[in-house]
Amino acid sequence: MRETTDELGELQTLLDASLSRSTGHLRSIIDRQSTATAQQLVEVLTGMCVLTLATVTATGEPRISGVDGHFLHGKWHFGTARSAAKARHLAARPAAGVAHMRGEDLGVFTHGRVEILNPQHGAPADDWPELLAYFKSFYGADAFDWDNDVVYYRLHPGWTTVYAPDIAKLVGG
Repeated sequence: MRETTDELGELQTLLDASLSRSTGHLRSIIDRQSTATAQQLVEVLTGMCVLTLATVTATGEPRISGVDGHFLHGKWHFGTARSAAKARHLAARPAAGVAHMRGEDLGVFTHGRVEILNPQHGAPADDWPELLAYFKSFYGADAFDWDNDVVYYRLHPGWTTVYAPDIAKLVGG
């Protein structure tokens, strides 16, 4: 767990606000008994989590793809090849949605806007050195040309909800 007390508080506020402003239909499926707290969520979302990423083309057509997601500091982080279609979509239209699902045991759904962490011709995010060290430790320092091959994003969530009907089983007790 890499989250600070403040980051956990922000995540809990987001989870509570997102659920409270969701539709009645969604709240009939996800309620206080079938969701997770911020603390439980960061305990479950460790390592790499496969995400389904939704972007939009220039003509407004939806596109989905898979990416390696890492839940760090209470937010999703993911990368792709700089030449990927999804990278072009996100550069032009930074709104995105992601979903991480583990069968019927866990569903984490987030909508927001991405921030490019390591722009090719610009200053990186202030915390990029820390994040890069994490990614290199996970994938290997020589896995990519980190400056030229891959672009990494942080999804700043405007809405996140979690379906976890038996979260105690997922966090080990």
